[in-house]
Amino acid sequence: MTPDPAADLLRRLAEGPGARLLDALPPYDEQDALALLARLRADGHDPELVSAALTQSRLRTRGRPRLGPGVEDLLLTQDGLEQATRPAVATRRAARLARTGVRHVLDLGCGLGLDAIAFAREGLEVTAVERDPVVAAAARANLAPWPGARVLTGEALSQPVEAGDGAFLDPARRVPGVADVHGRTRRVRGLEGLSPTFDQVRDVARRARATVAKLGPSFDPDDVPADADAEWVSLDGDLLECALWWGAGPPRRRAVVGRSRPGVAAVWDELVEAPDPPEALSDAAGLLGHLAEVDDAVRAAGLTASLASAVDGRQTAPGTGYVTAAAPVDHPALRWFVVREVLPLRAAVVRAWLREHHDPAGPVTLKKSGVRLDPDGFRRDLRLPRRARGGEEVVLVLTTVAGSARALVVERLAPSSRSAVEH
Repeated sequence: MTPDPAADLLRRLAEGPGARLLDALPPYDEQDALALLARLRADGHDPELVSAALTQSRLRTRGRPRLGPGVEDLLLTQDGLEQATRPAVATRRAARLARTGVRHVLDLGCGLGLDAIAFAREGLEVTAVERDPVVAAAARANLAPWPGARVLTGEALSQPVEAGDGAFLDPARRVPGVADVHGRTRRVRGLEGLSPTFDQVRDVARRARATVAKLGPSFDPDDVPADADAEWVSLDGDLLECALWWGAGPPRRRAVVGRSRPGVAAVWDELVEAPDPPEALSDAAGLLGHLAEVDDAVRAAGLTASLASAVDGRQTAPGTGYVTAAAPVDHPALRWFVVREVLPLRAAVVRAWLREHHDPAGPVTLKKSGVRLDPDGFRRDLRLPRRARGGEEVVLVLTTVAGSARALVVERLAPSSRSAVEH
């Protein structure tokens, strides 16, 4: 097989002069990149290696918010970075897979190898397979510190699956070679565009002891197979993925809400379907004194009513992602507000209320869910200033309450003001 030049460049960055060059680079600065490139070439460094090292420096800078300080030890690609699992999510997944009793994991389509790193850290042997030779070269370098992990270049499903294996699949959800204006390959939607296909994923699940498939966060709860455990995962308010599990517990739907903590592992809370959740409000008059915005993982999993049950509340309307309750209850999946006013969702009415009750120079925040409305157009109709110049914030929740479009004037509630509850 003819060596891939791009893969060879990544291998050169992983060791020897290339690794020393990459480690010696200053923090990446777009404005200084051309001057640095010229200086390094003038110093006698291989021009191709210099360009590759600067690309890695740029990708590491871009990936630091997503991957944390450990990004400085990784080799990256643009598409691989966009699809990479957050370290806290990968760590949780690896721990759960290890609890199934597997000792060897097949990472079928490993990308940059970040999930494989988490599996190796958990003490599992890993066989990672990646068909793209450039990405495989990056994964091989990233997994080099773990002797129990190996990376193979080839088709994901070319490896035999044994009955005692664990399997992890992250089916590609992008169209190779079709890029947007930012150079990112186009993401596909739905199960029909996956590679490996969803039928192939389920075939692996039938053969392995335990299997987990990472899917997009917009995966429809109605499409969850009857034999799979489905969890929608968010971290620090960002909905990241839906993962389907086989062989790791009874089939059910759950929302997994994570919070990062500096220097220690993330804290995770899980919500499962309540046996008899309350119905949504049938009358807008039933709106109670507090409103809570539901974490996107709960909403994506279709568990808003179950969360309402857990805090003795009700949904304002199906699909809006809002819960109302008489008193706020501390829960990691809820952000609470005090309801100050309930108005019809008409610009003239809301504008009149603001004129009477709000400093015209103060900030107005619009939050929209469950109504067909252009927030920018509504803001123009309210004749709000482009920039606030001070004063107290007004938050307007534009949503549906019991079938009626409403503008709710609410006030953010500080966490210390909430009632405590165990969950």
